[in-house]
Amino acid sequence: MTRAPAGPSEGPERPAPAATPRRGPAPPGTGWPGDPATASTPVARTAARVARLAAAAVDVGDVDARSSVCRACPRLVSWREEVAQVRRAAYADQPYWGRPMASFGPPDARVLVLGLAPAAHGGNRTGRIFTGDRSGDWLFAALHRAGLAALATSTSADDGQRMIGTRITAAVRCAPPANKPTPAERDACRPWLVRELELLRPTLRAVVVLGGFGWQALWPALAAAGYPAPARRPVFGHGSRADLPRGPLVLGCYHPSQQNTFTGRVTAQMLEDVLSAAARHAGLRPVDVDGR
Repeated sequence: MTRAPAGPSEGPERPAPAATPRRGPAPPGTGWPGDPATASTPVARTAARVARLAAAAVDVGDVDARSSVCRACPRLVSWREEVAQVRRAAYADQPYWGRPMASFGPPDARVLVLGLAPAAHGGNRTGRIFTGDRSGDWLFAALHRAGLAALATSTSADDGQRMIGTRITAAVRCAPPANKPTPAERDACRPWLVRELELLRPTLRAVVVLGGFGWQALWPALAAAGYPAPARRPVFGHGSRADLPRGPLVLGCYHPSQQNTFTGRVTAQMLEDVLSAAARHAGLRPVDVDGR
């Protein structure tokens, strides 16, 4: 028996709907662009374990991998994973990273840029620090103008962006609620920064600190990493500087948060000027005729 021809109500076969990206954090080693970890990367679940795993990291890639699966701070773990599960409506069709943020940049960087923490729908979504939010738009544009980033934008972990002699990291590597980590969370995260500073020591020439929180977090980390402390710790401000004996030049810079950029407290030129000063000090761009 032959099948009757299709009636007028039967049209061509419809394509299957696009698969919805999985919700929740990206499991390590499952193909996220730039994921430094694997399923066998050791996981820190306490502050004491953070200290042990950080101290045992053999290189900055190891620090990146181990820090990117850290679960030492329950409040931060809960928040970052809730954000990755629920998602913002504008990004409902996108997967979220939902894990701690690895640093971004070469292992022999001469300039280190230190921020506060990833944004919930920026780095926590894209998997790259300062990527996918307005603060990152300002920062990467200025880094590019200063000759420290290959591209003027950073939109995703696989967009081809490349840092030039520069590495970006954060005082706290998980996105915090209301963008406000606690002192205990800052201290629990410090060993990752300490080990990174130890491993960068042969090449590191300048540190740019974005904001007062990062400024306060840096000095104990430098001391723990064995860098000589200045006789007197400078007060944070835009353009604050400290020349460490046998250590890097530390420069303060207002954070390019929306509040600061909207109010004009920090401008694109102000941001570029500090980054350019760091680049010149580190030998990554020529010194101007007037020596700046």
